[in-house]
Amino acid sequence: MKLGYIRVSTPGQVESVRSQQQQLQQYGCEKIFTDIASGAQTARPAFREILSYARKKDSIVVTRLDRLGRSTVDTLKTVQELDQRGITIRALDTSLDTSTPQGRLVLSVLASLAQWERELLVERTKDGLAHARAQGRVGGRKPALDPEQQQAALSSLASGMSENQVAKAFGVSRATISRLKAKNKAMGSSQTIDY
Repeated sequence: MKLGYIRVSTPGQVESVRSQQQQLQQYGCEKIFTDIASGAQTARPAFREILSYARKKDSIVVTRLDRLGRSTVDTLKTVQELDQRGITIRALDTSLDTSTPQGRLVLSVLASLAQWERELLVERTKDGLAHARAQGRVGGRKPALDPEQQQAALSSLASGMSENQVAKAFGVSRATISRLKAKNKAMGSSQTIDY
């Protein structure tokens, strides 16, 4: 059975829905599922419905391959999962048909490119972090208290003020003071800590 899937980003894309619907009907889809959701959203009820409805030897047909997932990696993961269930994918824009040897070849090339893209992203991220560290920049949120304030907060605690009182005096949460106190105790000194 040929099952059609349509996805548009906003309710205003009525013409796109009609166009996709027409193409899928001309292709012979017996049942069509429609989602109005951005590709970045994970909640796609019609997509979940088509995945549970599809059976072995069925084909899920889309006008464009990117309708299936939020990213290349996500799309390929979906296609591979469907392939394991014996469900083929047909994308009308590229004439991709995973039931043919050519379609499976194209899919394997796309999967390799997606893996390469993931590895490049990881590598670029590591390089960027190393470059930032070399320039003295460290990622993460700015400490709530600078080193002088940390020392003053620790002194206030040592003089008998409660964590709540110190937190209120410095305009931070009690948890910040608790972490500062615990870190200082663990270090066994009055060194400053980035909290």
